[in-house]
Amino acid sequence: MYLEIAMLAYLVVLFLTLRDIRIFKRTGYRSYRKGALKGLAASSLILIGAITVEAKPDLGLLIVLIGLFINRKGVRENVFTNAGTFDRFLGKTDYVKKNKVKKQV
Repeated sequence: MYLEIAMLAYLVVLFLTLRDIRIFKRTGYRSYRKGALKGLAASSLILIGAITVEAKPDLGLLIVLIGLFINRKGVRENVFTNAGTFDRFLGKTDYVKKNKVKKQV
């Protein structure tokens, strides 16, 4: 049972990290990049906790909990103005970053 809890936490953090990456690619907001990097660190720690659960369940779940605390994202920009619930769930934003001007040689 403990392994299932740890793997569910891992999948949730991985999903949220991929969602942050998608929002960062669409908008270019730095807070979503920072959230994605925190998510990568947290998912690595949670995976270590999931591996540890087999040997010592208490220690493994403690490591998973610490990874979940690392995953806290903080204040974000509002990127969803009139998106539906499913679009927000998948990270489809209303704002799209503007193309950069290319240097001509």
